Amino acid sequence: MIAILHYGLGNIKAFANIFHEANIPFRVAESAADLNGVRKIILPGVGSFDHAVRQFRHSGMAERVEELVMGDRIPVLGVCVGMQMLARSSEEGSENGLGWIPGVVRKIRFADTSARKLLPHMGWNTIDPDEREPLLAGLDPAAGFYFLHSYRFECDSEANAIAHADYGARFACVVREKNVYGVQCHPEKSHHNGIRLLKNFAEL
Repeated sequence: MIAILHYGLGNIKAFANIFHEANIPFRVAESAADLNGVRKIILPGVGSFDHAVRQFRHSGMAERVEELVMGDRIPVLGVCVGMQMLARSSEEGSENGLGWIPGVVRKIRFADTSARKLLPHMGWNTIDPDEREPLLAGLDPAAGFYFLHSYRFECDSEANAIAHADYGARFACVVREKNVYGVQCHPEKSHHNGIRLLKNFAEL
């Protein structure tokens, strides 16, 4: 059973539709009680870092989610701002992140002015995945994923970056620390690749 956390942010219905079509058991969780019996968690997120962190902490689910992820070691997948929340902190705000993956979130910057692009990074982008990772198996890297963000996850250790994308500069677009995964793209909007990634997550 996968829990999709509904704390006021994220494309809940899009995730639910994909799991429903794939006959993957899921539940939309809005309280700690809804997390009973779940074996995987989706942490979606849109908007600003501080707002997302506050919404999550005020949802009544944060403490139970931490017990399941850090105590019981069940897999969690942070998506977009949900991925950024996995870091210690973000340049976008002043709130502390969850700190489940060692790293910080920084604004996208272009050292080479000739490579400067518009922000936010919005639209389709190819990725360079570590195909040894079960989460990333069976993807079409050339087809890419849909992105919408102005900030990027900077891992303390490059070993935590399991896929990269390039937008004026190379950045980590999928990160992992043991059972904690994060994707900067939106798999729920990324057609075949997104469906494949979410099925892979369900099978971890």
